[in-house]
Amino acid sequence: MRIGIIGTRGIPNYYGGFEQFAQYLSEYLARKNHEVFVYNSHNHPYQESEWNGVKIIHCKDPEHIIGPAGQFIYDLNCILDSRKRNFDIILQLGYASSALWSPLIPNETIVITNMDGLEWKRSKFSKITKFYILFAERMTVKSSQFLISDSKGIQSYLQDKYSVESKYIPYGSDLVTFTDDTILSDLNLDKGSYNMLIARMEPENNIEIILKGFVNSETTRKFLVIGNTENKYGAYIKNKFTDDRIVYLGYVFGIEKLNALRKNSYLYFHGHTVGGTNPSLLEAMSSYAVICAHNNDFNKAILKNDAFYFNCSKCITALLNKESIEESKSFIENNIEKINTKYNWKKILDEYESFILSKL
Repeated sequence: MRIGIIGTRGIPNYYGGFEQFAQYLSEYLARKNHEVFVYNSHNHPYQESEWNGVKIIHCKDPEHIIGPAGQFIYDLNCILDSRKRNFDIILQLGYASSALWSPLIPNETIVITNMDGLEWKRSKFSKITKFYILFAERMTVKSSQFLISDSKGIQSYLQDKYSVESKYIPYGSDLVTFTDDTILSDLNLDKGSYNMLIARMEPENNIEIILKGFVNSETTRKFLVIGNTENKYGAYIKNKFTDDRIVYLGYVFGIEKLNALRKNSYLYFHGHTVGGTNPSLLEAMSSYAVICAHNNDFNKAILKNDAFYFNCSKCITALLNKESIEESKSFIENNIEKINTKYNWKKILDEYESFILSKL
């Protein structure tokens, strides 16, 4: 089978969730003797033509020159290149900047699209941008032969709004079996001496509510905020919350460091409200973290009863003021069981291969 994967900045992953997924899936499919191609931005740090058996196609990407509009040109270049590759399958990860060019995809190629989250709900987007994303969503639903939803919520949304079926396949995670805890000493931290969150600095991730609840609490534990605070909202958060207990770490590079910080935290806060099966939530579960998540259908579909939930800052303040968390052991054990049985990468990648093969 000859498969092209488009919609990411490329592999190996230097960027985010879709890139991480593309890396895992493409390597897995290559090991299963499929011919796999992944499109990379020409600016990607990895410049070779092959990676672990996966063929890399570098396409011109002007985003670093003209900003977000460059994503549309990059996707156009990828799709134009795909016309000469004779792919059996094109797996499209996301759709916002590629939907305009969907009529250019060869008719003989089967297109499967992972629909990602409800991107038009992101508060950072203007009304015009949200309107366009909804338009792109409709175009993608019409132009793709098959759809994949990474959460039951997205699956229900597509059924209700467009009366189309989609295959539910979530993201996966690897159980953390070992952590190098030297980062704790580097940051002058002890195990259980801090709470934390990892998120993009955007309003829909509820960072403001979480930190308000924290500063109003009496806890002596620190709070680590991991994520780029150089954008407008990040600067707003840093200026508003200047409590000495809050430590703004910016980006922390390296999954090993992040795993160690998650595993040794007292509470891990997950405020995401837009999207499906969030990779960072699965990573927190895999890291044996005790999780306090925003109370919404996406998070509850994954965590079930094995987390604390919040709707407001007062909920967080009350939780942080508790002397101990009696539920933590059962929460961790049950979430690890979920990773082992529902969200482990091998199971997820097996499902993707089976689904793709069934469409040939």
